[in-house]
Amino acid sequence: MSGTAEETAGAEAQPWGEVTPDAARRLLLAAVEAFAERGYHATTTRDIAGRAGMSPAALYIHYKTKEELLHRISRIGHEKALDILRTAARAEGSPTRRLAEAVSSFVRWHAGGRTTARVVQYELDSLGPDARAEIIALRRQVDAEVHGIIEEGVRSGEFDVPDVRGTTLAVLSLCIDVARWFNINGSRTPEEVGALYADLVLRMVGAERAETTRAE
Repeated sequence: MSGTAEETAGAEAQPWGEVTPDAARRLLLAAVEAFAERGYHATTTRDIAGRAGMSPAALYIHYKTKEELLHRISRIGHEKALDILRTAARAEGSPTRRLAEAVSSFVRWHAGGRTTARVVQYELDSLGPDARAEIIALRRQVDAEVHGIIEEGVRSGEFDVPDVRGTTLAVLSLCIDVARWFNINGSRTPEEVGALYADLVLRMVGAERAETTRAE
């Protein structure tokens, strides 16, 4: 296996460490790579098993269906995204500082974990109704964290935002799209893109740049 999903699963010391046993984790990593490269519908269970160095029969020991694999990838990914934003939203400091941290950390995750993030963010419609409903509920929580920071900034007078809901959508869309275009061999690091996007978003909401911080 190429290791791409390992390398880009969120810049963690042990990506997908919550997935056990090791065979289940290997299959999940293989599925991330296959779904990102070929798309969910064009990927077969044989493709996934082959990438993991296992037989198709071995896959069904750990996952009943291909959709179960996608559901687990999507759920873990959205829970990680929610944790990133919740940590930033509940940190100390002004709304300006917390929005900058939320954006920079969320962008870093989408850039450093671009392979995983593409699957997590762009394969929602491949899930069945029940699994899709669960992921949509997680997405609403993600939205709420950013919405809350922006709304607080408007109340405090730090932000000039006439449409908080629309601005929240714009901010999240900007961050998520990084997974689509980011190139690890390009001229910018995930940290640099995170800092750039934090500055852009603060300009978008009319924040005073003097109060910004750039999280390392």
